Amino acid sequence: METTGQEMLKAAEQAEYDHLVQKVMPKPPYVKHALAAFAVGGAICVIGQLFFNWMQSMGMTIQNANAMTAVIMIFLGALFTGLGLYDKLGTFAGAGSIVPITGFANVIVASAIEFKKEGYIFGVGAKIFSIAGPTLLFGFTAAVVVGLIKFLLIL
Repeated sequence: METTGQEMLKAAEQAEYDHLVQKVMPKPPYVKHALAAFAVGGAICVIGQLFFNWMQSMGMTIQNANAMTAVIMIFLGALFTGLGLYDKLGTFAGAGSIVPITGFANVIVASAIEFKKEGYIFGVGAKIFSIAGPTLLFGFTAAVVVGLIKFLLIL
C-alpha cells in the first residue's frame, strides 16, 4: 500500500501539531505530587498504627488488634468513599491514597456506587468486582507464590 502525498502531508501536520502541544503543555509538579502522596499515604498508615496501639493498650492481643485495625480502616475507607471524600483525597494525593487496605475498600465501594443505578442484582451484584477482580487475582497469586517459596525454603 503506497502512501499518497496527502497522507504524508497529514502526517507531517500531525507531527508539527504534536511538537507544538509538547512545547506549550505545562510540566506537572512532580515534587509536589510526590510529597502529597508521601504525606497522605503516611498519614493513613499513622492513623492505622494509632488504632493498633490504642487497641493493644486496651489489652487486646496483637492478633486481635491487627484484625480490629483492619476492620476499622476498611470501614473508614468505605465511609469516606460513600461521603465523596475519598475521591477528593485521591485527587490531591494521587497514589498516596491507594494504601492497600483503604484503597481496596475505596475500589469496592466506588464500584458499588457506580453500578447501583443498574440495580442491585445486575448492577452492584454482577459488577462490583469488575475493578477489584484483578486486584484479588494478583493478591491470591502473590500469596500462593510467597507461600510456595516459604514452603520450599523450610524443606
